[in-house]
Amino acid sequence: MTTFFVSLLFISLFMLALGLGVMLGREPIRGSCGGVNNPEGCEVCAGSCPKRKRLERQARVDSQRES
Repeated sequence: MTTFFVSLLFISLFMLALGLGVMLGREPIRGSCGGVNNPEGCEVCAGSCPKRKRLERQARVDSQRES
């Protein structure tokens, strides 16, 4: 029974830490922005990931060249 309560305490502390991270508004977890099969980036990062910013900047440069 002790193992159960220690595990419950550990999981509860972990969930509390996750909740605090969300409430304090830390940046989203950085990853591959959708992986190899999604060259445009992901919808979750909401424009904050470097890959998405780079792709948007490149698209603007390309559109200016066409004009």
